[in-house]
Amino acid sequence: MRKRILILGGTTEANALARALAERIDLDVVLSLAGRTETPARPPIPHRIGGFGGVDGLIDYLTSQSIRGVIDATHPFAAQMTRHAADACDRLDIPRLIFTRPAWNPVEGDQWQSVNGVDAAVKALGEVPKRVFLTVGRLSLSAFRQAEHHFYLVRSIDQPDESEMPRAVTLILARGPFTIDEETRLMREERIDVLVTKNSGGAQTDAKLQAARALQIPVIMIERPPLPEAQVTYDLQNALAFVETHGRAP
Repeated sequence: MRKRILILGGTTEANALARALAERIDLDVVLSLAGRTETPARPPIPHRIGGFGGVDGLIDYLTSQSIRGVIDATHPFAAQMTRHAADACDRLDIPRLIFTRPAWNPVEGDQWQSVNGVDAAVKALGEVPKRVFLTVGRLSLSAFRQAEHHFYLVRSIDQPDESEMPRAVTLILARGPFTIDEETRLMREERIDVLVTKNSGGAQTDAKLQAARALQIPVIMIERPPLPEAQVTYDLQNALAFVETHGRAP
């Protein structure tokens, strides 16, 4: 019997891995999506949608589905899922690989203020009213109700809950990637004073950072949360090699 590989997905990296495995009938893989995006792209490999029910639920799933390797390709800020995967894999002695993207680092011309957590980002905005470009994901918007003296330009893939958004807000529903020219034009037209974003990394969403640099707009950068130690790769070929090693029957 072939060994099953579970891919915890929802990211560009997970999608790239799924496409690379789509024609590999010799490997038994399943992709899991959290279901937080309302209209996710349909993956080309077997998949499931929804949570597992905590660590114990994940252990039950790994056991019942004969999972012999886990690739954690979740978002860098999906800390709870990564911790649950680490705990479950440790308890079952299942190999685990984190497949993610490198974090962004400031370069010459950037005006970054790095903070740990969304609440710290709210505090860093200060008391003087500002026009804030907010790209932190819809699930983090409610924290900014603590500072409703600012104006917020919010961009989100899915419609946020209006009760969780600040009062003074303009909402843009859009899915990237965006070009540098588009981001520059948007920030200039909206007279943005500061960009608040999470250090998700990757090339798909870094145009906003390049635009902020060109316009000399400060950036409040929410850094990634600490995660359990693990083998980490940024390379698709390394992720494929993990599947080859742990997904084939002996």
